[in-house]
Amino acid sequence: MFLTACRFPSYLRYNLKLETMNTDVFMTEEQNKNVVTDTGRKVKNSRAKTDWKDFGIKPTPAFIGAAWLALGIGIISYCIGLWNASLALSEKGYFFTLILFGLFSAISVQKCVRDRVEGIDVTDIYYGISWFTTITSLILLCIGLRNAEMELSEKGFYGISFAFALFAAVAVQKNTRDMKIINKNLNSNIG
Repeated sequence: MFLTACRFPSYLRYNLKLETMNTDVFMTEEQNKNVVTDTGRKVKNSRAKTDWKDFGIKPTPAFIGAAWLALGIGIISYCIGLWNASLALSEKGYFFTLILFGLFSAISVQKCVRDRVEGIDVTDIYYGISWFTTITSLILLCIGLRNAEMELSEKGFYGISFAFALFAAVAVQKNTRDMKIINKNLNSNIG
């Protein structure tokens, strides 16, 4: 079966026309000869991959721009809120460190999950630590906001901008990695 013969994720498998597919960049030549479709027919090698569509779904410029814009809005609004807050400097430092910790943790989780989907080895301990640190950053934010002496609307603002920035960081990381894989595979097949 084609889906079990290849070791690349479903978002890179979209809409492949198996009868016209040449060698897959994720498999060796020997592995490619043994690929069969769901109907049991062998894949014919009839054309080279030269289009980005052969390597997966390319993120649109609008989605890439929206992800970067969302990340910027999330981080900048969080930082402007901290700048204008009537908190002690140590509390401001706590919340600023927390967003940096959360952003790194969220990107790390995204990388681990994506690596596992693509068949790249990720140790269980690193995978677990990534999830632990992401959950910890969210818990620490909740504890910090619960104990901070600020209006409920301010607390909600920090929570939303924190979550917005974390989600946007994951989207930016995904887009960056998608583009790198598509460009690498396209260039290696053309050049």
